[in-house]
Amino acid sequence: MENIRNYFEKFVDLNDYLWSLFTEKIESKEYSKGETILNQGEIENYVYILETGAIRFFVPNKDNDTTFGFAFQGHFFSAYDSFIYRSPCAYQIETLTEVKLWRMSHQDLNNLFDNIQEGNSIGRKMAETFFVGKQKRELSLLTKTAEERYYSLFNHQPQLIKEIPLKYIASYIGITPQALSRIRSRIS
Repeated sequence: MENIRNYFEKFVDLNDYLWSLFTEKIESKEYSKGETILNQGEIENYVYILETGAIRFFVPNKDNDTTFGFAFQGHFFSAYDSFIYRSPCAYQIETLTEVKLWRMSHQDLNNLFDNIQEGNSIGRKMAETFFVGKQKRELSLLTKTAEERYYSLFNHQPQLIKEIPLKYIASYIGITPQALSRIRSRIS
């Protein structure tokens, strides 16, 4: 749990009392590879910090799922639009590896935001992190080649990318699995 405190302390200084208020509300959860964390149509009730493993965000389709995001060890994640607006999620979240995460409920997080100044600061920073991540993803799709997007993902988490099926990586960078195979053979 120390790495979670370190994560929060990137945003604010937490004394032991404030940290204890957070830890009272954070729960640990483990998932096996291939497990669903959130189904399409459900309302997101948690924000998470991924301690170990990898997850993907995708829109389920009859023929092929469309993967549009990943989270790796140390990342904060959620179906944040569903979490904030309390609306059904338009996509799913599933594990790509065995996962250990920490989560806090919508109600507990909002109580911290309402009652603790530091909680409010952390919430703002978390929202900013989501926004910047989405903006970087959009800019990447508009300004980088598929090969550059692959390199970026590979450089981000080289040990975990080997565990992600190529079809998910191809979908994420916006190409077919065959085109990804050609990119990979060029750089091998």
